[in-house]
Order: sequence, then C-alpha cells, then structure tokens
Amino acid sequence: MIKLYGIAWSVHPLFVLVMLASIATGYFVELITLFAIVLVHEIGHVVTARGFGWTVREVKLLPFGGVAEIEEGANLPAREEAIVAIAGPLQNVWMGVLAWFMGFLGWWSHDWAIYVMQANMMIGLFNLLPILPLDGGKLLQAALSRIQPFHRTLVWGSRISLLLSSCMIIVSVVPVFRHPGGGIQANLLAVGFFLLLTNWTAYRHIPFLFIRFLTHRAAASSRSLEHGSWALPIIISRHHTIASALRLFKRDSYHLIVVMEEQGSIVAVLPEQRLVNGFLAEGKADRAVLELFM
Repeated sequence: MIKLYGIAWSVHPLFVLVMLASIATGYFVELITLFAIVLVHEIGHVVTARGFGWTVREVKLLPFGGVAEIEEGANLPAREEAIVAIAGPLQNVWMGVLAWFMGFLGWWSHDWAIYVMQANMMIGLFNLLPILPLDGGKLLQAALSRIQPFHRTLVWGSRISLLLSSCMIIVSVVPVFRHPGGGIQANLLAVGFFLLLTNWTAYRHIPFLFIRFLTHRAAASSRSLEHGSWALPIIISRHHTIASALRLFKRDSYHLIVVMEEQGSIVAVLPEQRLVNGFLAEGKADRAVLELFM
C-alpha cells in the first residue's frame, strides 16, 4: 500500500493474480501497459472527486478499474457522483485516441497502437456496464436516486448488479456447451464471481449502508438550510412507523414529514432532522412517527 496526497493506493488481490499470470506467460510489457491504463482511469475519478471537495480515503486498483472509498458516503449529490463516474471512462477515450495518433504518425508500431486502443476500449466499455461498483453501476444508481427513495435505490441497484453479474458468469461458461472442446473464459468468470460476491455482500449490508446515509444526513440538511432549498413533503398516516417514513427519503431532497388523517386534516408536521435524530438516538424504528411528539 502506498499513500499519496492523503490517499491510500493499493492493488486488489485479483489484480495481483492477473499480474502473476501475465509474468508467467511472458506478457510483462502488456501487464505494465494495462496497469498504467487502469491507474490513469482511476486518477480521472480521483481528480474529479477532489475537485468537488470529496474526501477520498483509499483506492484499490483492479484489472478493469478501481474502487474508491469516499468519506462522505451516499449523501453526495447524484449529479456529482455521475460526473465522477464518467470521468474514468473519459480517460480511456483520450488514451485510445492518443494511441491511434501515435500509430498514425508511425511513432508506435501498428500492432502496438491497436493493442493500446483495444485495451482502452475494453476497460472503458466494461466499466460502463450497469453493475456496481463499476462506473456504469454508479451512473445507474445516481439515475435511480433521482426518481425514487434512496433505500429503494440501494435495493434495486444491488438486485440489478446481482442479476447482471450472474449473466456474466453464465456467458463465461457458454463456450463449453456451444463448441466441442471449447474453454471457459477464465478472466470473465473471475471478474463475474468477484462482482457477484461484492454485490451479494453489499445487498446483505443494505441496512448498514442506509444507516450510514442517515448519519450523514445532518450535514446534507445543514447545506440545504444554509443555501436555501425547496422542501419535498412526505405525507404519511398516523400509523406509519419511523422506519417506513425514513425509507421514503430521497437523496438530494430536504423533507418535511406531514402526518395526515384519512379525512385530509394535518395532525403534525416535523422537519426531517427530528425523525432522523429520533431514530439514531433511540433506535426504535418500529415506533409510530406520531410518538415523536409525545
């Protein structure tokens, strides 16, 4: 692990296995090139994230990109998350164009220029698959969070990622059944299993991820109050629990909780901080929201 500019950089064990396999098969130069492409891809994310003022704690490099740990978590604006996510594949665009240009000028051999172009295309396009924690998965999650509550975004983001990861594993073994003597696509199989296990773990940890979202909600609420913001009301009945109300929170919105009778009369209105603090302080998520006034 290396620490640069306050960020811990490390290589994931999956990348280490790829490195050892490349060295054993004599593809050392290709390995260094792949490592450089992945590193520049991830630097694109980090520079953009820090430009928005994010605190990047750690970056783990993988054969197809990297995974960054952000201190602020899920309360960052969806727009910023989308821009940071797309910043990685954009690095592959200019590197691919540069490789073509170098080949066109004759400064690189034709075969080497094609290899670097294809490597950038492969990494860039692969990262745009809508699977977490790939860039495409983050773009999907940012889009989902704009149209539905954040808890549902976590659930469906993980479910879609699990489904597509499973499809990747199936695709990797299809050649065995389609062609006599066909071999398994080992790289795709390994990556598919990695993504499947990562998303299965994330799916099981959704309650923890949602609590983390709520604990950082106070800072997001302070920003909304400081700059002025529209409030998005959440209308519930007197029988709604604190947990069910919290699961209606949207990522980039400030909420007022309106408790209403079936006849349409308003029983109570409280700011979202009251609901979040009531849950975090006592942890009784199955209490009725109305009990916060008693």
